Amino acid sequence: MKYDKKYEIMLSMLESAGYQAYIVGGCVRDMLLGRPVSDIDITTNALPEQIMEVFSGMKVIPTGIKHGTVTVLYDSEPFEITTFRVDGSYSDSRRPDSVKFSSSLEEDLARRDLTINAMAMDIRGKVHDPFCGEADLKAGILRCVGEPEKRFAEDALRILRTVRFASVLGYRTDEKTETAALAMRSRLGLISRERCRDELIKMIMGSHFAETALRYREIIAQLIPEFRPCFDFQQRSKYHKYDVYEHIVRAVEAAPDNELLRTAMLLHDIGKPQMFKLDENGVGHFKGHAGVSADIAREVMKRLRFSSDFTESVCTIIAYHSDTIGSEKHIKRMISRIGAENLFMLLEAKKADNLAKCEFVLDENPYFDKCAEIARELIRQDQCMSLRQLAVNGNDMKELGLCGKAIGAVLEALLALVIDEELPNEKDRLIAYTKEELL
Repeated sequence: MKYDKKYEIMLSMLESAGYQAYIVGGCVRDMLLGRPVSDIDITTNALPEQIMEVFSGMKVIPTGIKHGTVTVLYDSEPFEITTFRVDGSYSDSRRPDSVKFSSSLEEDLARRDLTINAMAMDIRGKVHDPFCGEADLKAGILRCVGEPEKRFAEDALRILRTVRFASVLGYRTDEKTETAALAMRSRLGLISRERCRDELIKMIMGSHFAETALRYREIIAQLIPEFRPCFDFQQRSKYHKYDVYEHIVRAVEAAPDNELLRTAMLLHDIGKPQMFKLDENGVGHFKGHAGVSADIAREVMKRLRFSSDFTESVCTIIAYHSDTIGSEKHIKRMISRIGAENLFMLLEAKKADNLAKCEFVLDENPYFDKCAEIARELIRQDQCMSLRQLAVNGNDMKELGLCGKAIGAVLEALLALVIDEELPNEKDRLIAYTKEELL
């Protein structure tokens, strides 16, 4: 089992000084699964002061020394090394109130959340696995280390982590672990919105998200209660074979692996239930649901502390996801209105939306690919689709005697005419038209 040579050097230095040293946790899990490894954590029986002594020839930062963590900079790259420890009580359901350093690797592994994350590996590649994590990996089972109720009471975020691993790995959850997670879901209210948001994003990126979100919908609704009206809400439409919630989660899984796009799909129809109307033939309609869904999404994302820019892009895609994409001129108008990047995202969103409907709707998806090709060609041709590309600017308008908001209004009017090919994007022609028609 091979890993970064730098970590090998770290383990070797600790062992040469007479200490035990292992890589631990998620990196071991991913190595055993043959998955890419991003972060590697090191654990040791050396105390923080002893770790600092071993690496005295390097820059050492006591980043979390109270909890036994020291950061060593090797070639300017940070490596976290933590002393074996036993956690005390968790009064805030997030961090231990105290920690006790230990000389036992097994005691250190016993405090971790799931068996598949409670394995360690030494420099020779030997796996230390007191809680049968490797067997659970092979069987595809998510099981808490010890009593699930205790693990979730210590840190309620572990409930979301369990659901996230189900989504990413496609594993089934051990019955006791699942029962405890569902029963204790209200404790997620004790966790910071930022931590919940980060787990949610990782969850929606999973390739098994739909199945997981259907099974654990009450846990997801603990974060986003606006989903509850969507549960089992029948759409009464020939285009839809799923209820609103199942359509949503299947659209998420159908979307490309892009955080922004999958977040948009997660919230794209959340306003549908309140806009539902039955016509005289018993057919369901949701006129105006896109705008309502965008408004709800904005509130949800504000609550979960998403960035403003990310939120605005997501809400733009949601607001336009039901719009018809028409001619080349219409594509130019859309690029002008929402930007090229958002248009490409919108086209992918419409395809993902269709993938979660009845099969005949998929016939529309090649058209959206064609729209993307047209948009790319318009951009390649540097066609005028923004005020920045317009042949006149604010200074030109000032010279014509305009000021304040009137400048922007005239420029927008000129841009619309250029986009609709009613005027060429030529300075003389635009100024002449402004004098004749807009002043």
